[in-house]
Amino acid sequence: MTISLHRSAAVLFQGDSITDVGRLVERDCPLGNGYARMVAERVRSARPDSGITFVNRGVSGDGVSDLRARWREDTLDLEPDVVSVLIGVNDTWRRYDSGTVTSVRAYEDDYRTILTQVRDELGAQLILIEPFLVPVRDEQWAWREDLDPRIQAVRRLAEEFGAALLAADGLLNQAARAAGGAEHIAGDGVHPTPLGHTLLAEAWTALAGL
Repeated sequence: MTISLHRSAAVLFQGDSITDVGRLVERDCPLGNGYARMVAERVRSARPDSGITFVNRGVSGDGVSDLRARWREDTLDLEPDVVSVLIGVNDTWRRYDSGTVTSVRAYEDDYRTILTQVRDELGAQLILIEPFLVPVRDEQWAWREDLDPRIQAVRRLAEEFGAALLAADGLLNQAARAAGGAEHIAGDGVHPTPLGHTLLAEAWTALAGL
């Protein structure tokens, strides 16, 4: 599944800190300093005569319930033509650092709710980016018990909603092996390095045929 970017398309990036990447604290960088900005740069370079616009509404620390709570203001009211979503690793992380558990069922239900609203109210094209983990500490391997079912949930939702799927978990873990270690792709196992963000941007734009 791919997406089509028409000449005046409005593209919205949604998610957590992996999407935010400083956009909330660096006012002169509204797209942040990660894959969202890199995608915009790649698209503008490939299609310099288009009027495609990009907006980033990622918020550091968000889980899926936080995203659902702000979905109308930060997504539906903006009326984008393409909605790109990356959410889920914080739902796993909070289980291990603070004991806050979000069940996979609750995660999938909240995720389905926001996608249903996009379908019913906007008819926008969807790109779903798998949550991912590139373990750098031994204890992070245990996180896979919680994260892997969430990745499967995103794959189910992509099929259900006819969304383009960016299979980020396998992509980045394979890249870590090729690069000689996870720290080259995600310094703490969660947040991508510049190389990690570049790989996400390349995969995203490939879904748009660029």
